[in-house]
Amino acid sequence: MKQQKQFAIIGMGKFGTTVASTLLNLGHQVLAIDKDENRIKEISASATHAVIADATNENALKSLGLHNFDCVIVSMGYDIQASILTTLILKDMGVKKILAKAVSDLHGKVLSKTGATTVIYPEKDMAEKIAKSLVSLNILNMIEIAKNACLVEITAPKVMIGKSLRELNLTKKYNLNIVALKRKNEVKVILSPEDVLQVDDTMLVIGPRNFIEVLGEIA
Repeated sequence: MKQQKQFAIIGMGKFGTTVASTLLNLGHQVLAIDKDENRIKEISASATHAVIADATNENALKSLGLHNFDCVIVSMGYDIQASILTTLILKDMGVKKILAKAVSDLHGKVLSKTGATTVIYPEKDMAEKIAKSLVSLNILNMIEIAKNACLVEITAPKVMIGKSLRELNLTKKYNLNIVALKRKNEVKVILSPEDVLQVDDTMLVIGPRNFIEVLGEIA
């Protein structure tokens, strides 16, 4: 059984919220911190505890006992001044592990100098991942058809070749739906679970906006 750890996350934007819910699902204790009351209400179900606090206020942070946590994550990256000041306060408080989100190389350098033990660049890392996936997955066309869905034309990845749609079970596993299959000059729109993917097959797939990331896990 894995040891339960304590994490504090400061800044409950999209990144902070995702990290909080993931850590909670992995069985760890999560303290969510943000100065915005509405954000704290929204995140309360995805954290062990959620508190309203201004992270640039040294007394407010000290009252939370953050020096006892295994790791404190500073995720208000776009408020550069606040993230730097918060990191400095945490360092002075004796927090041993500080993971801070940066939006630029210069921002990251300052965070490192002010006390961050680890600096991450989510937007940069995701951009690189998408670029590499576009090349490796051989995506031919991609159209956003709704706020949370896209239509993608893609050459069948090697790991899918020789497997039937039933075996792949993409809908249940990854929320992906193959709506058409092009083989040579023929297009098949009424598919059977027993259809087996062949080399050079082209698929028309409907999936979530993070389609590339999802398919990258398969390929």
